[in-house]
Amino acid sequence: MMSGPAVHPVEAPPMTMAVPMVRMKDFQGMPGTLGSLFLRLCQFVFAVISICVMVTTSDFPSVTAFSYLVAAVGLQIIWSLVLAIADIYAILVKRSYRNAAIVSLFVIGDGITSTLTFAAACASAGITVLISNDLEKCKVNHCTRFMSATAMAFLSWFAASPSFFMNFWSLASR
Repeated sequence: MMSGPAVHPVEAPPMTMAVPMVRMKDFQGMPGTLGSLFLRLCQFVFAVISICVMVTTSDFPSVTAFSYLVAAVGLQIIWSLVLAIADIYAILVKRSYRNAAIVSLFVIGDGITSTLTFAAACASAGITVLISNDLEKCKVNHCTRFMSATAMAFLSWFAASPSFFMNFWSLASR
């Protein structure tokens, strides 16, 4: 007597559904959003006002802190304008920046420019306080212009800080 092949039922592996990766919601202020564009334009406008007010004074190059302010907000102007253009592009094509390398570049650039702008504004504020309060030489200097330019630099920094933190958060939450 010959035995025939036996067929034993085998369980099929369970059907697994491919779970889609959950992407973080785009919060306003993250790269490629309207909030980010608004912050970039604020940075740009305040920095332009700061540099224009400072450059219209005749004696700003004689003080190192004021020259540093002009250089720092000049860099802030370039950085903010380039990233505003990048945000406009992202908004027009309805995409946000998700590439870790690009967001890392934004984080590093925002960190550097905001630190430079803040340091320059603090140095300029110290000099304006020295000129106005301690030396009491506002009559022969452009104290109100120096104070206005310094205030605009601080406002530019206030607009740059949320950009840095939102970009950093976007990068860290990956």
